[in-house]
Amino acid sequence: RINTWGPHQVGGDCFEVQDQLRNIRQVQNTLEAFAAILADGSVVAWGNPNCGGDCSAVQHRLKNVKHIHATKTAFAAILANGSVVTWGNSDSGGDSSEVQHQLEKVQHVQATDGAFAAILTDGSVVSWGDLDEENDMSELHKRLQKVQQVQVTNSSFAAVLEDGSVVTWDDADAGGDSSAVQDRLRNVKQIQATSEAFAAILADGSVVTWGTRDF
Repeated sequence: RINTWGPHQVGGDCFEVQDQLRNIRQVQNTLEAFAAILADGSVVAWGNPNCGGDCSAVQHRLKNVKHIHATKTAFAAILANGSVVTWGNSDSGGDSSEVQHQLEKVQHVQATDGAFAAILTDGSVVSWGDLDEENDMSELHKRLQKVQQVQVTNSSFAAVLEDGSVVTWDDADAGGDSSAVQDRLRNVKQIQATSEAFAAILADGSVVTWGTRDF
């Protein structure tokens, strides 16, 4: 079972769902809501409905759930069959209807404060949520192939491809624009992130950074 405390409106009181909270396998949170995966693969959510605290609209689809990921105000659940179910604030990833047909054979999901990126088993990436309008997602989708890793800052994504190159997108000021160092992003083995900047570790042990200087 689980015990909660704090303001009712932000998930501190789970009284209304307490009887459902048994055999919990994982708990994930947004800013003001919780979502728990139970041993049978179902999900119980509580807290602010605008932050994912109400999953009733998709409850019938939340079966055989393996993992839950979260932006600040929305949840994304990966099911055993590789599909994804989302709920919460529609502007921050809670509405995946535009890309739902692409969300098959999902292996992993990464989240910024307001958007999700799903890595599929074929190495491609599908992204949705509060994305910078300057991003050409159709063009990005063509480049995001054979992806090995996706790392995030608060508002941008960076993907390492099989050939060791890097593709970045979303908020340019928080690492989404790597054009200034693109010629140095070769043979990248791993990427780490702060809230607004990335650091890429290359095969020769050197490091390339980009994003907001102070972060």
